[in-house]
Amino acid sequence: MLCSLISPCKSVSEFIYFSRNHVSTSQASAPAFQTIKDYLLREIQSGTWKEGQAIPSEAMLAEQFSVSRMTVNRAVRELTSEQILNRIQGSGTYVAQQKYQATLVEIKSIADEIRSRGHVHRSELHELSESPANEQLAAEFLVKPGHRLFHSVIVHFENDVAIQVEDRWVNSSVTPDYLAQDFSKMTPNEYLVAVAPLQGVDYLIEATLPPKQIADMLHISIKEACLVLRRKTRSQGKIATSVTMWHPGRHYQFAGSF
Repeated sequence: MLCSLISPCKSVSEFIYFSRNHVSTSQASAPAFQTIKDYLLREIQSGTWKEGQAIPSEAMLAEQFSVSRMTVNRAVRELTSEQILNRIQGSGTYVAQQKYQATLVEIKSIADEIRSRGHVHRSELHELSESPANEQLAAEFLVKPGHRLFHSVIVHFENDVAIQVEDRWVNSSVTPDYLAQDFSKMTPNEYLVAVAPLQGVDYLIEATLPPKQIADMLHISIKEACLVLRRKTRSQGKIATSVTMWHPGRHYQFAGSF
């Protein structure tokens, strides 16, 4: 099966509060490099240092924490290996672009995944309508032209960053109450899993440039490639949904094991 959800490649550990005048009991027993690593993570998570921004030099951090350069270097090296920092020879160390991973193992709610890592999910509903199937959609859903289909377009945000445009067509004979749902309180996926148990999935993944409408919703340039997941699900012996999910390519990768 396959997942519509976005999860981070590397998790960020909980942050430990640090100041030179106040050290908690847990910090007092932690190795010096770990204290520095936690401090760097906290500053990144809080937005003090944003993606692409340089962090203080190792010399400055060594002075700030009254430790050796070697101790600072270990903290920086570990964060670099975890793809949280990016070291550029002769230039400095920068906050890396956060990269997300879409797993192809099971279908889950993108909202649940975002909340599970302590982030805030919200969505914007751009369309929720009924439309008769044209010839192309009729062939895709194995129904006659004119068959009632529902169409929704939703943008999902993680911490107010647009991470996915979900463009979904739904078979009215499988989920007749789709238009009555409040998708500000639940995702279409959460609703569909409850009312249309999954029997099978077909999917296609590709990298492509977004049309202007999609780029505008993701707040990216039309010249920035997207990773696109096209997925068709089956339920009750019928084609239940056909969804296209657009993700900014520089932030995402797909992976899975079977």
